[in-house]
Amino acid sequence: MNEPDAGPLLLFANFLSDLAVDLNEGRVLAQWAQQAPRKAWLLREGDALVTPGSLSEGFRRYVSDLTGVARGRTTVIEVPPAGAVPLAQAVREAGLMERVAAHARPGTALLPTAADASAVGFARELGLTVHPYETVDDAAAALPVTMLLNTKAGFRRAAARLDMRLPAGWVCRRPEVEDVVRQLLARYEQVVIKPDRSAGGHGMRFLSGKDGEGADLALATVGGPRGTWVVEECVAVAESVSIQMENTASGTRALFSGAMRTEQGSFTGYASPLPMSCAHVAGELEEWGRELGRHLAAHGYLGPFGIDALVDADGVLYASESNVRRTATTTPHAMVTRLAAASGAAHPAWTVSKGRTRTAFGLAEALDRLRAHRLAFDPARGEGVVLYADAPPDGRSWRYAVIAARADGVSEWEGGLAEAFGLE
Repeated sequence: MNEPDAGPLLLFANFLSDLAVDLNEGRVLAQWAQQAPRKAWLLREGDALVTPGSLSEGFRRYVSDLTGVARGRTTVIEVPPAGAVPLAQAVREAGLMERVAAHARPGTALLPTAADASAVGFARELGLTVHPYETVDDAAAALPVTMLLNTKAGFRRAAARLDMRLPAGWVCRRPEVEDVVRQLLARYEQVVIKPDRSAGGHGMRFLSGKDGEGADLALATVGGPRGTWVVEECVAVAESVSIQMENTASGTRALFSGAMRTEQGSFTGYASPLPMSCAHVAGELEEWGRELGRHLAAHGYLGPFGIDALVDADGVLYASESNVRRTATTTPHAMVTRLAAASGAAHPAWTVSKGRTRTAFGLAEALDRLRAHRLAFDPARGEGVVLYADAPPDGRSWRYAVIAARADGVSEWEGGLAEAFGLE
């Protein structure tokens, strides 16, 4: 990311965005917004963070100690919950516009988690640009392609034009899904059904032959009764992989790639770089990323984007979807790069994941356990465990990152963490 070279930033953690999922899916969006504290790892001196929910004082001290940025040199503006509404609306409803506007100094840019219409409008109202665009009008001009390429159907159309390999599948409306499922199950052993605008596996269904016999598949309500869905052949997956790219004014570049950890299609973690079992797809995956980057650039898009893909049992790569926004791995990668740089580690291996402890405890005890077991991230070595998203509300569902000099060292750190935390 180019954030270290940018002017002052107003980090805008708008997890409640219609870029990824329809806003009426308020419950899942609220769950994702619990990860907003991780945006604190992007703060530099003079930056401000607008966040749904709170950051504990302990977590702010923890971030400050590892990044070396004094807490008094950054600002965190916490926005109370306002339901399934965009963060900009929540800011207004909470009467926080004046406080946010105080950070809209000349040269400041808005850095939203999702560069959606609400965020662009918020930047315009504050007189800010949207990072990395030169003007707010440039950001607004990219909204149509941004919205389209965050849909499953939009990606399938673009990927086909760009000669990416895709699983066999159809795009259809909700009333047609049952018939399409039956037709595809007549040819394939299993199919996957995806809501058009969804993320993290929300609303997906995996069906085999016997499931296609009923008249009602009990699909999720995502997208409403006439919404668009994608039905695809379910590839026999050996690995779920992704590549994260970035469009800048000077072109498209690859940032990192890795393997996703999933359960029934839902994202649970990530490991970078690609494991040896699927390292052979790296070249093709990057070429697909560059092709998509050029397509996005032709429609005015700048900023991060990624392609999710599947590697089948024969080692063949299939494109799955694109995410034209900051994702669950974008900020952790920026954090890893920032922390590792101080030790001179240019290309560390890293993972982000979550684990559930048998007993509940708070951040102070969690950090004590890391230190007692010699697992806490050591800036001098550039290795260790980082708790990147503050203490979970239940005290048990911890999110963590592991940073290691080599990929074969990651499992050792994770094994130590499982013992130290008493993970189930």
